[in-house]
Amino acid sequence: MKEKALRFLKDPTSIHIAVNTIGNYLNVAFTAVFAIILVRIMTPAQYGELSVLLGIAYVMASVLEFGTVATIYSTIPDLYLSKSKRIYQFVKSTFVYQSSFSLLVLGILFVFFPQLNVVFFKTHATGTTLSVTVISALFFIWQNFCTNILFAAKKFTRANVYLNTANVVKLGAILLLAQVGKIDVSAVIVIFGIVGPLVFFAMAFAKSGKHIVQAVTAPVKKEEFKFKYTFTYFLATQFYNVGLRMDLFLLSFYGLRNEVGYYALSQKIILSIITSIVSITQVLSPGFAVVKTKTAIVKQLKKGLLYMLVPCAVFLALFVTPASIFSLVFTENFGETAAITHVLSLPFILNALGSVPMLFLLYTVKKPVPILIGNIFFFVAMTVGSYVLIPQYGVFGPPIAITIGFLLAIAIQLVISYRYIISYT
Repeated sequence: MKEKALRFLKDPTSIHIAVNTIGNYLNVAFTAVFAIILVRIMTPAQYGELSVLLGIAYVMASVLEFGTVATIYSTIPDLYLSKSKRIYQFVKSTFVYQSSFSLLVLGILFVFFPQLNVVFFKTHATGTTLSVTVISALFFIWQNFCTNILFAAKKFTRANVYLNTANVVKLGAILLLAQVGKIDVSAVIVIFGIVGPLVFFAMAFAKSGKHIVQAVTAPVKKEEFKFKYTFTYFLATQFYNVGLRMDLFLLSFYGLRNEVGYYALSQKIILSIITSIVSITQVLSPGFAVVKTKTAIVKQLKKGLLYMLVPCAVFLALFVTPASIFSLVFTENFGETAAITHVLSLPFILNALGSVPMLFLLYTVKKPVPILIGNIFFFVAMTVGSYVLIPQYGVFGPPIAITIGFLLAIAIQLVISYRYIISYT
């Protein structure tokens, strides 16, 4: 038993997951530190404006990824292992196509942002601040692209060192500007959205400049950009992401103001644990992309389920955490959060386990359509379920809808995964 445990801990996948999880949570810790510092040196109005504009930049970077992460993870591992020169052509082509679409959308946003700000966002931001926000979104897109390339090549330590070194530089820049009294919304956006990514790019070039030059000089081939595959996965992620927010939106729709606050805090706790699921899937994805036989597939699926037991255990621990602990951490004002978190933690065990067949469909058989169908069912279950159940059960209605949504999505993916698995030899 001891030998098995040691082999498990020494397995490269275990090491990569540990590194990536630590790196991701370190990034979360930096986010908390930034918030603690900024709320002390900015007015509430300034911090609110900053939060809205950075939120727009982050959302745009996520949406304008256009699902390229799926193409990267499904293609890079094979090319990297075989040391194929085509890898440079693939990277260049994917980057050019993604950047072209992104620049088109961001260009439109750049033109209409001032009007949108007046009518919708109402942040009172200057034209310069709005322009910097748009530029930051582009830099975030490019940084995410490079990070995904590193992850697909299993360079997890390198990627996390780059990201968190950039965080250290951002922290130093904020403290320096605060010291000289030059902190404002534009300056913070420049630090987060331009300086941070530039530090990342500089470190990447210093380490892999030769490979970057080869990618830059490689030809652009239209066939390298798998639009149908990428766009299908993009749609699937949008249904999933919006579905995850429908519970909070509908609680607000029904005017449950205090309950929205309790539920939002519970949701943040759950999302912080989902970070570990993301860390694991990022490490497992390259492995799913290279398996070719039924034996290898089954082994990879078992490995995936084994590692997903870790976040499952965390969700179970959260379920049995006494209410007194929640009151101690979040004060008595948020006492209702404990019961909501207990109920909300159980459905997300399904989310962790369901990630494994999803990785198989996306990266091994490269069929994102079942994922799209499953996520549409999840979105509908979340929306209709929350709409119907909230009037009856209040904040305890959405967890029922989430459970139904996950069960439907996972059932669809499991059935289709099984059909593909038995077709392998």
